[in-house]
Amino acid sequence: MTESTILLDPTAERSPVARALSARPDALDGLTVGLLDISKARGNVFLDRIAERLDERGIKVNRYRKPTFTRVAPTALKQQIAAECNVLVEGLAD
Repeated sequence: MTESTILLDPTAERSPVARALSARPDALDGLTVGLLDISKARGNVFLDRIAERLDERGIKVNRYRKPTFTRVAPTALKQQIAAECNVLVEGLAD
């Protein structure tokens, strides 16, 4: 039997824009990694573990938090992250 899977876009975009993946760095040494908590339950727990692992490797980490998970990050927050970080990890949990 052949089953099909339907994937739904959880964003509010009416016509999703095709986005290419950003280039990944070969290594994190010397870079600043941003950790963005989107304000869902226990997302901070996941990001705490990531921060610990990065800290063990001597990698600089900046932490950020969205005001709510129900909306996109405010423009000012996105601009701050872009100015201060080379890489971003967004934590989503429940």
